[in-house]
Amino acid sequence: MRKHVPFSANPVLHLTLPAWRSRLVLFLLFAGFVALIARAMYLQGLSNDFLQKQGESRYARTLTLPASRGKITDRNGVVIASSLPARAIWAIPEDVKAPPAKLAELAKLLEIPLADLQRKLANEDKSFVYIKRQVPVETADKVAALGLDGIHQQRETLRYYPEGEVLAHVLGFTNVEDRGQEGIELAYNAQLAGRPGSRRVIKDRLGRVVEDVQAVVPPANGHDLTLSIDTRVQYLAYSALKEAVERNKAAGAAAIVVDAHTGEILALVNMPTYNPNQRGSLTGPQLRNRALTDTFEPGSTIKPFSISLALELGRVKPSTTFDTGKGHLFFNGRTISDTHGYGVLDVGGIIQKSSNIGTTLISQRLENKEMWEKYTELGFGQAPKLDFPGAVAGRLRPYERWRPIEKATMAYGYGLSVSLVQLAHAYTAFARNGDMIPLTFLKTDRPGPAIQVYSPATVRTVRPMLEAAAGSHGTAAQAQVMGYRVAGKTGTARKNVNGVYTNKYVASFSGFAPASDPRVIVTVMVDAPSAGDIYGGSVAGPVFANIMGGTLRLLGVQPDAPFKSLVIPQSPLEEGL
Repeated sequence: MRKHVPFSANPVLHLTLPAWRSRLVLFLLFAGFVALIARAMYLQGLSNDFLQKQGESRYARTLTLPASRGKITDRNGVVIASSLPARAIWAIPEDVKAPPAKLAELAKLLEIPLADLQRKLANEDKSFVYIKRQVPVETADKVAALGLDGIHQQRETLRYYPEGEVLAHVLGFTNVEDRGQEGIELAYNAQLAGRPGSRRVIKDRLGRVVEDVQAVVPPANGHDLTLSIDTRVQYLAYSALKEAVERNKAAGAAAIVVDAHTGEILALVNMPTYNPNQRGSLTGPQLRNRALTDTFEPGSTIKPFSISLALELGRVKPSTTFDTGKGHLFFNGRTISDTHGYGVLDVGGIIQKSSNIGTTLISQRLENKEMWEKYTELGFGQAPKLDFPGAVAGRLRPYERWRPIEKATMAYGYGLSVSLVQLAHAYTAFARNGDMIPLTFLKTDRPGPAIQVYSPATVRTVRPMLEAAAGSHGTAAQAQVMGYRVAGKTGTARKNVNGVYTNKYVASFSGFAPASDPRVIVTVMVDAPSAGDIYGGSVAGPVFANIMGGTLRLLGVQPDAPFKSLVIPQSPLEEGL
């Protein structure tokens, strides 16, 4: 039988520990509490800003509040570019758990290949991926109706151009970020775009806004823009130019219509063109704004400027005659030719018959420097002072390096290059009283500062000569307009490719009407017509007539010629090169 021993008799209970051990434990416990309190004070006080930033970086977002891009209207208030509501469809790839049939339906709605959609959603490392931008609201609503997890939407805008390809090269277009890329949209992007606002919010992992954490900075919407373009004239020029390209099987063409009183550009058209609402398959030739970015040797359209200079300086008089012989002149080792042998011609006859030989003989009475300075005054060899991207300077070599044959060819349009807008601008000197005013794409009531390049007396002398050149016995009988007196000059120039003249031509015509009080200037260029006819009078002349006649009637300009006097012969005179 075991002996009972009371618990109090346990020797462990009678063991005496050193006092320092209990004090150490108590101290360690106290120090731990102090450390926790200090850490809490540090986190809640000294490091509060840092922690808030860390938290915000995970959940807070700054939402951009887009500014509404300004509208663009024509001179009559017709809206030609505006922004429509749209949606951007985006996804969190790891959250998308849709069945294949649903994904196929989504791809069909968004008009994208199913393989592309699957590739975008296959990367689960990404927390955000755009599926498609600028989706119409109606389509976006159908996407939302699918109820797919992980597929989200955000608001944005879609730029829309009601006139489509008719105004493509004037307006240009914007990208998916609503920034101008071409044309007026690029030139005036800062004015149209405005200034975006911002909103600071807390979002959950699904992208839903939970709370606003900062005051909203409202966006400043862009300003509207009113252009000088008249959509009625623009469509008229577009239709005439398109028909001319098809009829002549041309590589391209361009036309520009200018108000001679204000310098406003009423229309500018290029062929080929494109639809800025459908930019998926654009090519370089479609995007080229030929009227501003392409240069060509102007041919005979330049003759009135050199001949006017000779008249201005008193080197010739209207009655001065020159013997152009049988159509061939051996000059400085080269042969200069006319299309016919015109014999003796006065100055007006040289312009009317477009005689290269006559113009050459007149140019010998001018100095190189005098011609160069006048061409420079007219804007040749200089980039146009026009708020439009891509406008080129053309080519005008320094006069010190001109050989005698080069001075001759530059007098009748070879050896220099110009753009169509430069040529149209130069012809304002003849349509006005010898002065040139700046061209503009913006609507204005008063023209910019004028530069006098010829005296009014010289212009009054040359204008009837240009009217005769566009008459029934000139080189552009097909440029006549029923009811209006027309003045202008044709051009037919061989194309120079890499320094070699080819068998392709540029046919052009530049003129104005009514000749009694010019209101409208129209300049037309047809590139490489290949249907058989190559001359400016018969290729570009009818285009000019269609555009000019329609424009004058649209603007309500009073006719200045009896209708019965305008008879177009069946076989117009061919123009000299």
